[in-house]
Amino acid sequence: MSKEVPAADRRRALPSVDAVLHAAGELDAHARRRLTLAVREIIAERRASGEPLDAAAAAREARARVAERDRPTMRPVLNATGVVLHTNLGRAPLSERAIAAMREAAGAVSVEYDLAAGRRGERHGHAARILAEVTGAEDGVVVNNNAAAVLLALAALAARREVIVARGELVEIGGGFRIPDVLARSGAKLVEVGTTNRTYVRDYAAAVTERTGAILRVHSSNFRVVGFTASAASRDLAKLARERGIAFVHDLGSGTLLETTRYGLGAEETVQQALADGADVVTFSGDKLLGGPQAGIAVGRAETIAKLRSHPLMRAIRPDKIAIAALVATLAAYRDGSAERELPVWRMISASPTSLARRAKALAAALAAAGVACEVIETRSTVGGGSLPEETQPSRAVALEGHATRLAERLRRADPPVIGHVALERIALDLRAVLPEDDERLARTVIAALAAKGRT
Repeated sequence: MSKEVPAADRRRALPSVDAVLHAAGELDAHARRRLTLAVREIIAERRASGEPLDAAAAAREARARVAERDRPTMRPVLNATGVVLHTNLGRAPLSERAIAAMREAAGAVSVEYDLAAGRRGERHGHAARILAEVTGAEDGVVVNNNAAAVLLALAALAARREVIVARGELVEIGGGFRIPDVLARSGAKLVEVGTTNRTYVRDYAAAVTERTGAILRVHSSNFRVVGFTASAASRDLAKLARERGIAFVHDLGSGTLLETTRYGLGAEETVQQALADGADVVTFSGDKLLGGPQAGIAVGRAETIAKLRSHPLMRAIRPDKIAIAALVATLAAYRDGSAERELPVWRMISASPTSLARRAKALAAALAAAGVACEVIETRSTVGGGSLPEETQPSRAVALEGHATRLAERLRRADPPVIGHVALERIALDLRAVLPEDDERLARTVIAALAAKGRT
């Protein structure tokens, strides 16, 4: 019967750092320094646990640990959730034109240089002209996200004054973003009017005083109030604001330039409609239904936008050259009438159930041929990203047979990771948010992840 080796003896038997580095082979100074840190961690862990370790095993483990640390944490994934604008997966995927523009802007560019005059220029002019052209606004300005656009509008137009908001529009969206908090940070004072479900123009009118700076309308984003409801028309609020000499700011949230009813979805107010109704400023996101990079956009009357552009806060929330380039390229698709064909978001939204069914059958056949048990199912997809709350579209997915949790974990570990959703206790790969050109890659990735070790 063998004697158990005392823990103290096992600790003394651990290899030295130099022995492990020698076992690792020839290293340059930088690699040696990084590997040394990992080796010391491993030896310290084994000393605490009393587990045995030899130099060769320690070298392999140290190399693996360094490689894992070098692995990017933000990686491309295949979005098979059926959510087109998945906030956790980066919202709108960019068009090829936008990606090319970002590459060109990565070097030295005339972001704040006037090439005609040969002197310092102004970065906000790059997007202003095309924003005016595609929205019908007099002018526009870009910041780093829509929360910043709302903050800037309120700070520039109503700081130290009152802002009137309907109670039913005091929303909170993802990440704890709350309209009352934004109002407070802008220096404006919130004045609530109406009730949660019903607010009339007379409620706004009664709240206007000499201290009022603006009326703010806020998109409901990720929820919908139904039943016994009433809200004031935007054109009536714009008229009231003009009569009282105050600003009317309309926060559309997602913001769309195309009619959503064409794709079997509910009506989402367009930027053009909000401007036509008389808003002084309309704010919306760049990375949602617009289909571009993360950005906050404010369009409206020239004199109003000028106040936003010249406000000191603009310096803190302005976009970088890469975002400007991608946004201008995205807007160019609307200008050229090619948004539905060119922008991934609209390609996904406009995909017909027939085309999705055809692609799902092809994907299921490829998986079945490799031994992955699956079937095509009907499902409902969503736009996501706070756009079109409660609205869905008919879609098709490939449901995988097996333990959903374990399959999901293995798909997340694939290269690239595949993110699906659970439908009837199975992992479903919804093709609504997958572009057709990615179907073959999706099939290869799923087969590589699941076929080697069995489905479960």
